[in-house]
Amino acid sequence: MPIDLEKVRSLFENLAKMENSRFLTREVASRLRERLAVMKIDPARVLDAGCGDGGDLEFLSCRFPTSEVFGMDASLAMLRYADKYLNNNVHTVCGNFSLLPFNRCRFDMIWSNLALHWHQDIAQVFGEWESVLKEDGLLIFSCFGSKTLEDLRASFEGVDGYSHVLPFNSMLDLGNALVAAGFAAPVLERECIDVTYTNTEKLLADVRALGGNPLADRPKGLFGKRQHERLLENLNARRIGDGLLTLRFEVIYAHAFKEKRGRNEEKIVSIFR
Repeated sequence: MPIDLEKVRSLFENLAKMENSRFLTREVASRLRERLAVMKIDPARVLDAGCGDGGDLEFLSCRFPTSEVFGMDASLAMLRYADKYLNNNVHTVCGNFSLLPFNRCRFDMIWSNLALHWHQDIAQVFGEWESVLKEDGLLIFSCFGSKTLEDLRASFEGVDGYSHVLPFNSMLDLGNALVAAGFAAPVLERECIDVTYTNTEKLLADVRALGGNPLADRPKGLFGKRQHERLLENLNARRIGDGLLTLRFEVIYAHAFKEKRGRNEEKIVSIFR
C-alpha cells in the first residue's frame, strides 16, 4: 500500500495541529531515552532522523555535550520550530531520511523516534542509515508496529472501499531488514500503549494529530455524512465494559550496531515481547 511522502510532509506542516499527539511522542521518546541510558557510547556526531519540532535535540545535545547533533526532517515548517535548539553544536537539515544528504560514515549514532513508519520501504531507509554510520556506529529508534490502531482499522471496514490506516511493519520484518542492511545482532522490544477515550470525535482528532492518512489510495474527496455516521457506529460498538473507547499503539524499540567490514559471524535477531 503506497505511502504518499508529499502528503506526509504536508500533514506535519502545522505544529498547532500536531500538538494533541505530543503526549504520545514525548512518552515514547522518554522510554527510548531509558534504553539509551544504559549504553556506554561517546559519539562525535549524532543524527536525529525525523526530528520533527526538535523535541529530542536538546536531550541529545545534553546527553552528549561534546557531540555535534544534526536534526533532519522533511518538513521545513517543523524545522523552523526546532530552530530554538540551535547552537554551535546543534544543526538542522531539511531532507528525506530515506535519501540522506550526508557522506558515508559521517555519524557515530542515529536516533529516530516514531518516524520510521512514515516510509513504506524500510529496506531503503535502513540502507541509507547504514551508509552514513561509521563501523560499530549505533542505530536506536522507535516506531509503531503491526498491531497499532487495529480497532480503528476494523472500524473502517464496510465504511468505504479505501484504506485509512497505515500498514505498519512487524518486529520480524524490522529485524530481518536490519540484518539485510548490514546491522549486527539487532535487539527489538515491543510494548502496547492503550489510550482511552470517552468521546469518539476526540479519538479521531488525536488520530489526525498523529499524522492522519497519507496513503496514496486515500479518498480524495470529503468524508460523507453517512460514512462518518457508520464509522462512529462501528467505533461505539467497540466500547469496553466501562464505556471507554481504546486506541492501541504497539510500540517497537530497536537498537543495532553497524557491522565491521569482513565480519562473517552468524547474524542473530533478539526479539523481546
